[in-house]
Order: sequence, then structure tokens, then C-alpha cells
Amino acid sequence: MKLYFDHEKLDVYQEAIAFCGWVGEFLAGILAKAAAKDQLDRAATSIPLNIAEGNGKFSGRDRARFLEMARGSALECAACLDVLLVRNLASEQHVITAKERLARIVQMLIGLLRKFSERADVLREDEPEYLIDHDHEHDHDYEHEHEHE
Repeated sequence: MKLYFDHEKLDVYQEAIAFCGWVGEFLAGILAKAAAKDQLDRAATSIPLNIAEGNGKFSGRDRARFLEMARGSALECAACLDVLLVRNLASEQHVITAKERLARIVQMLIGLLRKFSERADVLREDEPEYLIDHDHEHDHDYEHEHEHE
């Protein structure tokens, strides 16, 4: 298909559109009514929409804001897939395949965010142990708050 706009040239946009198409096919196979199904559709749609809108912004700060929203929507998609899995509305293989696609999209978005946002270095999706670090920080804060009791 002929490309008409700059955002269509972005690899992350192409990946997001492909994921959005996959979600449409995937959801057509789920006959049960579920809020996570509707939310997955909205979140998957939001990824390419935010990439496109952000790419049209002139300032780096504005671009970063929309790329952050696209990243958030991708993470929301991952959570929706988890909900569909635990409710036995999706197979583990479908979820694994979809999450691999989402992980790639998120990594690409983080790469773009590093160009436009000084805060991008705090994004740590590529470090699987980040929950452990967060838990220890929280434990330390809790212990420190209750030290004087």
C-alpha cells in the first residue's frame, strides 16, 4: 500500500497496525462477552492512533507524551490478555505470541522515547527483575516509616 503520511514510515507504527489487525481477528473468535475483550480492542486501537498523533507534533515533549500513551496502551493490552487467559477465554499460546509482539512494540517505543524525553531512562521494560527492585524499595520505605514506632 502506498504511504501517504510520515507516521506510516515508522516501523513501530507498522508493528502496531499489524497487532491491531491481529487483535481484531483474535477477538472475533471469542464469543463470550467480557469487559477485557472490549478493553483489549480499545487499547490495541489506541497504540497506532497515539503513535500517529505524536509523530505529527512539533515539539519533542508533545511527541513523547503521545508515545508514552501508546506505550501505556501496549502494556494495557498485555494485562487484558492476562485477564482473558485466567478467565479461560484465550489460550496460553495466543497470549504468549501476542505478548512477544507487544514487547517488541514497547521496546521500539522506548527507543523513540529516548530521542524525545529525558525521562525515558527510567523505563525498564527490558529488565525482568524490575519488580524485585521496586519491592525492595517499598520494603525499605515501609521499614523506615515504622522505625520510630
